Amino acid sequence: MVEQTVNGTMEVLLVEDNPGDIRLTEEAFKEASLECNLHVVEDGVEALAFLNKKGKYKNVPRPDFILLDLNLPKKDGRQVLKEIKESSALKFIPVIILSTSKSEDDIIRTYNLHANCYISKPVDLDNFIEVVQNIKAFWFTIVALPKGMTSSEIQDS
Repeated sequence: MVEQTVNGTMEVLLVEDNPGDIRLTEEAFKEASLECNLHVVEDGVEALAFLNKKGKYKNVPRPDFILLDLNLPKKDGRQVLKEIKESSALKFIPVIILSTSKSEDDIIRTYNLHANCYISKPVDLDNFIEVVQNIKAFWFTIVALPKGMTSSEIQDS
């Protein structure tokens, strides 16, 4: 069972550059009654700044998991994934690839970079809500996620 934050909500980072997909995700999360704080950044550079608490992201919470698009401006999602999984401070945060790509090469490459799962993004709201409900069922109720680990605790494990 997932151990939620003190206020009962999960912290989710959505890395998505398409405004329509951002709205679709926000609507699907609302329809699925997810108790989470959805943080949105629109490119790979911002994603890494958020995760590393740099600049304007100095006081943001550590996400419980990340929804990552692959085709991003400034820094590609594959590079973001690689940097997350190479970081001792970030590698334990689950990364869910949420992409319109159904390319076998993209799927294989992201799993080789240690993505936790790959979901092909539905284009209509009803199917997207169903995907989000499945994310909720799995990531919010079944999976045990590490909470609040410091970099030294991660290195010691």
